[in-house]
Amino acid sequence: MIDPFAEVITLLQPSVTLTKLASGAGAWRVERRESGQPFYCAILEGSSRLTIDGQEPIELREGDFVLIPSPHGFTMTNLEPMPSEGVDPLTVTKFADETRHGNPDGPPDIRLMVGHFVFGSPDAALLVSLLPERVHVRGERRLATLVKLLREEAREQRPARDMILARLLEVLLIEALRSTAGAAAPPGLLRGLADGRLAAAIRRMHEDPTQDWTVEQLAREAALSRSAFFDRFRRAMGITPMEYLLSWRMALAKNLLRRKEGGMKEIAERVGYRSASAFSVAFTRFVGLPPTQYAREEMPS
Repeated sequence: MIDPFAEVITLLQPSVTLTKLASGAGAWRVERRESGQPFYCAILEGSSRLTIDGQEPIELREGDFVLIPSPHGFTMTNLEPMPSEGVDPLTVTKFADETRHGNPDGPPDIRLMVGHFVFGSPDAALLVSLLPERVHVRGERRLATLVKLLREEAREQRPARDMILARLLEVLLIEALRSTAGAAAPPGLLRGLADGRLAAAIRRMHEDPTQDWTVEQLAREAALSRSAFFDRFRRAMGITPMEYLLSWRMALAKNLLRRKEGGMKEIAERVGYRSASAFSVAFTRFVGLPPTQYAREEMPS
């Protein structure tokens, strides 16, 4: 059976680019303006407060994992207000094995692993739009086990340490995204897949993107009336069924063009268009440039 979530993650090609151990003591504050890079944070011990631009603050505790797939500014601080004791909360001290925020002296109140990762997909912005703006996971046994392994690996200087950390973080990323599935998840692919009726229709779109799907046909796959399916899909996914189908076809097309897997007519047929000209018109309207030009500009070096 086709797994739409796995297909999206495969196309995203996530990889870790920066990993560092950080700690905080006393009054401390970290501010990040929009940087364009997805951010993650695993709380190894202690607690803190995280405020993402435009969202309510959340308290982070030991074992928590936070993932921000889209570039948003945020502020992270110590949990309780306290006097700075003459130390600027924005003070950063580089130690041999970690970066200290706040008071450089004495034991830390929190220790965490933070960093950035990248999506290798040329269509990352489109695919990320299908994911939640923020993922905060707590109390998940599997995730807690991964964070524990991460903490142990980070504290030791074992052979292939950096390689193991990178692989653990990539698994953490996927596990964290998967853990957000459910009716309470923000609008997006994971929420849609948590709805059994909608999941049936989403799987069919992924199984056969060449099919000339209509809302009525997809509604039958979901065993819903046309109007009920359309409204339910839009609420759960944040976009209409046809918008999602078009987005997925264009994501597939970009991947095929970049990898030069077939001629224009073959690629058109593989993503649901009966002719290269019809595909070219749709692609140009959606992407902003013709598929032939896109293929030249995105050719792997």
